[in-house]
Amino acid sequence: MIDYSDFDFATLAIRAGWWNADPATGAVSPPISQTSTYALKKVEDVTEILTSGNFSRFIYTRGSHPNEIVLEERMAALEGGERALAFATGVAAITGLITFLVKSGDHIVTGKSLYAATQFFFRNILAKFGVTTTFVDATDMKAVAAAITPATRIIYVETPANPTMSIVDLKALGALAGGRNITTIVDSTFASPYLLRPLEFEGIDVVLHSATKYIGGHTDALGGIIVGKKDLIDQVRMYSLVNLGGIIDPFAAWLLLRGLKTIHVRLDRHCQNAMEVARFLEAHPKVGRVFYPGLPSHPQHALAKSQMKGFGGMLAFELKGGLEAGRTLLNNLHLIRLAASLGDVDTLIEHPASMTHNDMFVTREERLFQGITDGLVRLSVGLEGVKDIIADLEQGLKLV
Repeated sequence: MIDYSDFDFATLAIRAGWWNADPATGAVSPPISQTSTYALKKVEDVTEILTSGNFSRFIYTRGSHPNEIVLEERMAALEGGERALAFATGVAAITGLITFLVKSGDHIVTGKSLYAATQFFFRNILAKFGVTTTFVDATDMKAVAAAITPATRIIYVETPANPTMSIVDLKALGALAGGRNITTIVDSTFASPYLLRPLEFEGIDVVLHSATKYIGGHTDALGGIIVGKKDLIDQVRMYSLVNLGGIIDPFAAWLLLRGLKTIHVRLDRHCQNAMEVARFLEAHPKVGRVFYPGLPSHPQHALAKSQMKGFGGMLAFELKGGLEAGRTLLNNLHLIRLAASLGDVDTLIEHPASMTHNDMFVTREERLFQGITDGLVRLSVGLEGVKDIIADLEQGLKLV
């Protein structure tokens, strides 16, 4: 087993999990194992594999497969965790992890600013099975502490949060949860392991990603990843993957591995472009406020600077004209793509109130509680020439 702690992030992004070429063919890139079933040498193999927890021996692709194992080893190395587990989507990772951790009567404390599907899962699905959730301002540790009850089993946060870009103090969160029977989960999708490694903060148990975003980076693959202690992750595999499904497809895992090879290069440019775009928007007369951790005007700017390597490619801004201003801008852009996803090499824009956080997922009252006003716009700044991105925004804003 290679000691990955001796290597630079860039080396791990390219080589971890696939250190040597394919022994059968010499292929530099891992072959795609497009099969559902693996032949066994003897009847006892199944029991040996399941009891040993050695999932690099294969039985059936729903439980594990070669492309998934390489992806998991690479993500564990990049996050500094003992073990990783890959799912078909980010939502599958969230639901697979949390359904393993809770039972009827348990309680979850979470940040009020969350991806809409995560909120829906907490509010509408877990509630059906007797699991309650309290939504608080996760930037306020006193509010988080006040929400904890004897039944609390999970504290779940996003940082930076979707779509308000609020930042959670992970050192303080870990200290708050330490010594309690609480699992702390950090969705670090907006940051990626290149900009933030939550497991480095004592008391943080699991880091989670929608790998569809910056890990893949090219809007051509779906995936989700969790990273944490070996014992926990292996138990989630048996409970959620083997018994509930949700395994990542071999080709999708292969695409995410390809994306990881350039994550450090991509994120440097994402950060650079986003900073220039944020400065442009903050100075524009039709923009009321810009939410970007790299701006000194961001309320957690100093915190973001202290716990992140960079400020990321995601930002949000509030148009003074409200809902109609948002629709006008988004319907009149030419270079920037109107799309509900993020983390792509293409610049993507969306209007949370009418798209990702619309009434199908959260009520207007819940949106406003999170700080998502009708005029809020989310922008995933891509890798195009930044002057072209700004020019497209400028011409669109003239019509608002």
